[in-house]
Amino acid sequence: QVQLVESGGGLVQPGGSLRLSCAASGSIFSRRTMAWYRQAPGKQRELVAEITSGGYTHYADSVKGRFTISRDNAKNTGSLQMNNLRPEDTAVYYCTLSTSPMTWGQGTQVTISS
Repeated sequence: QVQLVESGGGLVQPGGSLRLSCAASGSIFSRRTMAWYRQAPGKQRELVAEITSGGYTHYADSVKGRFTISRDNAKNTGSLQMNNLRPEDTAVYYCTLSTSPMTWGQGTQVTISS
């Protein structure tokens, strides 16, 4: 059974940057799509970015050009580099893996505020 642990959240000012990390246990990580979701207060959870085992990436329109998803299959880790952050990026961010059912991390809070 795979487990995911996120880290790297925090409070930053608008225009700042954060890098979220996701550490996975188990060898299945390299064979599954990894994604980042977020959920803001009072809003539905939404897909932010995803990356396949082969490195194909997809981004939500709201983060294109600002966020970069990556993974290191040898280390069972993934990351989300977030630049030019906006107040509307404030949310709890979750790392996921496309197992059946999907595996979710515990989430990490990202707050963008001056």
